[in-house]
Amino acid sequence: MSPFDTLDAGTAGATLTIDLGALVKNWRALGQRAGAEAGAAVKADAYGIGIEPAVTALARAGCRNFFVAHLSEGIRARAVAPEATIYILNGLMPGTCGRYVQHDLSPVLGSHDELSEWAAFRATTNNARLAALHIDTAMNRLGLWPGEGLDLARERKRDIEAAGIGLVMSHFASSEDVAAPANARQIKAFAEIAAAFPGIPASLKNSSGHFLADCPSYQLTRPGYALYGGNPTPGQPNPMLPVLGMEARIIQLREVEAGTQVGYNGRWTAKSRRKLATIDLGYADGYPRNASWTDTSTGGSAIVGGVLCPFVGTVSMDLVIIDVSDAPADAVKRGSAVTLIGGPLDLETVGAGAKTIGYEILTRLGRRYARRYVGL
Repeated sequence: MSPFDTLDAGTAGATLTIDLGALVKNWRALGQRAGAEAGAAVKADAYGIGIEPAVTALARAGCRNFFVAHLSEGIRARAVAPEATIYILNGLMPGTCGRYVQHDLSPVLGSHDELSEWAAFRATTNNARLAALHIDTAMNRLGLWPGEGLDLARERKRDIEAAGIGLVMSHFASSEDVAAPANARQIKAFAEIAAAFPGIPASLKNSSGHFLADCPSYQLTRPGYALYGGNPTPGQPNPMLPVLGMEARIIQLREVEAGTQVGYNGRWTAKSRRKLATIDLGYADGYPRNASWTDTSTGGSAIVGGVLCPFVGTVSMDLVIIDVSDAPADAVKRGSAVTLIGGPLDLETVGAGAKTIGYEILTRLGRRYARRYVGL
């Protein structure tokens, strides 16, 4: 039993099985593919699987650089990775420099205001970590314009030194689409930036960036989704190992006649006599309501006894109904487990059934699941 395991799976309505060994293997595979050091994006509670177990496993395997979105996430990561460099991606909020130093964290600076505030604070202490400089090469979201970055490198080197910049980075907008013209533009723009900061490590590759043929790895990569089993090459076989499995238990079974309406607002109607199972899972657990299967739209599915069984009706707060008419009778019993993620129901398939993406499936995982960690 892992020290990170939660509720007893025997009493929980739904259970997540998280393979930390597969997580580590994915991290190693991406580093080997890049031929450079791989960091790890562990934001959004390590994409839903838990910051503490994910960072513990990766740090033990040798990961030295972690990326989170919020200061609070960085504090959690620091508690289990005392020697690592931990970057906070969402910039430096006013007045928070002291908290960064208190917890030995590195801000990712993306504006002149952030650079100035961090540099001024660094002048008052000897304990501040190096920061990262974020250059926005396409997203129009966070970061300095490329021209501003080049100006800093060429005309304002003292500002870079005062801010203690130890990493220069940018973020792809469309790396999962190998044919996207933006990829080549970003690669070219960032190459100029990296060359303008000699001696400072650079980072561009995200998960899908590892599979772009013409993308340099530089000194550090930042995989995220692929670490957790998501497919970084959409439309192609997934090169990553699955990390997450999800099961829920059957609460009740019933048979309905043709014409019976099911679920909130009767949005699904039985076309023949059907056997239905209600399972202990709902949108309060993070499973998207858009996975509802109605008379006019398809939705999510579960695997019962090796058979794919569609949802019926609206996904409600705590319950989902599935059509188990074609499943083996011995697999359809009160208390039996059904698979929501696993096997052919990979993250991409589940995301498509819920009219969203696998990223959202992962990061919406709620607190009511029993969590069982293996491979640590």
